[in-house]
Amino acid sequence: MAPAPELPTVESSTDSGTGIDSAVHRHVEDVLAGYLAERRAELPELARTFARAVDALSDFALRGGKRLRPTFAWWAWRAAGGEPAGPRADAVLHAVSALELIQTCALVHDDIMDASELRRGHPTVHVRFTEAHRAGGWLGEPERFGTAAAILLGDLALAWADDMFESAPLEPGMRAAARGPWQAMRAEMFAGQYLDVLAQAEGDESEERALGVARLKTAAYTVERPLHLGVAFAGAGPETVEAVKTFGTDIGVAFQLRDDLLGMFGDTEVTGKPAGDDLREGKRTLLMSLGLGYATRAGRNVDADFLRGALGDPELPPQTLTRVRELLAELGAVDELERRIEKLTSSALTALDSAGLADPGATRLRDLAVAATRRDR
Repeated sequence: MAPAPELPTVESSTDSGTGIDSAVHRHVEDVLAGYLAERRAELPELARTFARAVDALSDFALRGGKRLRPTFAWWAWRAAGGEPAGPRADAVLHAVSALELIQTCALVHDDIMDASELRRGHPTVHVRFTEAHRAGGWLGEPERFGTAAAILLGDLALAWADDMFESAPLEPGMRAAARGPWQAMRAEMFAGQYLDVLAQAEGDESEERALGVARLKTAAYTVERPLHLGVAFAGAGPETVEAVKTFGTDIGVAFQLRDDLLGMFGDTEVTGKPAGDDLREGKRTLLMSLGLGYATRAGRNVDADFLRGALGDPELPPQTLTRVRELLAELGAVDELERRIEKLTSSALTALDSAGLADPGATRLRDLAVAATRRDR
């Protein structure tokens, strides 16, 4: 296990492009890479072919990514009084690195459900195995094989996340305090994913559903529960936990709203995903809910119908995407989403200030919150 870092100052260790702490990022990647290598080596001889599939999972988990979840958890630990180095810090670093395997599971499965072809600028896992089947001239349908392989590898990532968390040498009290948020986080992530696909199936255009998906699918397991884990490791009291959870929920929702804007207007070279993917997949994001609502209330039924027609069109022409972008701006949906991001960020920082946390952790959490909601990827 890599030793926990004595972390440098914000100015010397923060990546200006992402706002993410590069020292924590580096140590998390080292811990994660070591753990994945150990688990691969444990596979029995009969599973050597599977080991090569595991290499694809490791490659996906270790390529790119902001490591936002363990970074939030680490600085919550420090802000609640956790030590910057030593056996406890080593154990916490090991435990919070497991969050990246939860994220790997979510992304691999999300890409299948959304039929996404790119993630972080590379083919998604199911596409990678589909291409391997096709190149090998194997029997059956390439797409079906690719989907099956990706489902299994996503499941493996979730199983290994639990194993990695349990293998961290935490003191009994620390482990007991963290078990609740760890278990809740996993259930909330899957609940949010289900609400997302249900909204697409039902055609639910309501703001309430869009915000519910953002709260469960993104906010809970991206920011709220990692923060909860961090302060739980440090033995924080109920008032601190509640304040930190409020901070995490608001920042997590704002993070998702920024993601919605990047999904519609972002540069593929920067984001690593094709612009308009949410539109092609038929996602009822808050951005689209606002646009549809404004168009309907303004009596612009032709524009509302145009937006609905673009939702879920897998062959979305570039000119249609351009017009959707123009309409969302004209109708005021883009400006309203920006206002909500700013409002959520402000309320989150107020909650953070009330949590009674200590520096340097409190300052780092504030910087992370601002960076997460103002990013370009």
